[in-house]
Amino acid sequence: MAAITASMVAELRAKTDAPMMECKKALTEAEGDLGRAEEILRVKLGNKAGKAASRVTAEGVVAAAVDGDVGAMVEINCETDFVSKNDSFLAFAKSCAELVAKHNPADVAALSALPLSQDSFGPTVEDVRKGLIGKIGENMSIRRFQRWAEGGKLANYLHGTRIGVMVEYTGDDTAAKDVAMHVAAMKPVALSSADVPSDLIEKERKIAAEKAAESGKPAEIVAKMVEGSVQKFLKEVSLFNQPFVKNDKQTVEQMLKAAETLVKGFTLYVVGEGIEKKTDDFAAEVAAQVAAAKGQ
Repeated sequence: MAAITASMVAELRAKTDAPMMECKKALTEAEGDLGRAEEILRVKLGNKAGKAASRVTAEGVVAAAVDGDVGAMVEINCETDFVSKNDSFLAFAKSCAELVAKHNPADVAALSALPLSQDSFGPTVEDVRKGLIGKIGENMSIRRFQRWAEGGKLANYLHGTRIGVMVEYTGDDTAAKDVAMHVAAMKPVALSSADVPSDLIEKERKIAAEKAAESGKPAEIVAKMVEGSVQKFLKEVSLFNQPFVKNDKQTVEQMLKAAETLVKGFTLYVVGEGIEKKTDDFAAEVAAQVAAAKGQ
């Protein structure tokens, strides 16, 4: 009988997401034939096998890599905060950031095809990702990345592993780093009021109009109230107009002018932003497992 190794079990689990013991049983029954073992699991488990790919990955980390005037930032997602602290998961995220900076892939598919070996998995990023899914037991995905290579200076700030900021600038390094920290704390959506996306402005205008209409004041007063609310919103969400976090007596724009520094752009990544998280009903889940066990 063929020896069933841990790596064989991990590989089968990565392909099917079946429990470890089920993978081992299937490999034993298939006498070590991975393809046959996968077929056995498909028959035994039906749609339970391979379900990892459909699970929501709303946790994760932001990783960055900067080498001179070339930089990259990536968001890698997983299912739970616990796994986001796993050393193998963190190493994978770091490697992805470095690969983006070095190779400039066009999209996630291109990044996934780049060469990478980690934890005995490889030879591509996608192979490592699948291998880690099997090893760790959670779905994980590369959500997004951005690369900078325009010749400008780069300042990067990571707040833990959940918030990442990259700032492109000319001028003082300390001022640029302070801006990166400010962006992480205040989360502006644009450099200036003129750069705020029109859809956000219209959404704010609609909300302001509904609030102002409730006041019962004349139409011309209501119009002024709406415009005032919109202008206040623009100042609050544009970087240059925000009060600087280290000195709220001056705006970010004033601080940068004093430091003779020009910020050309910034990117802010917040882990899981915009992803609808699944809310588990733990009691219902336990009840379902008990019922399933009784039915076996």
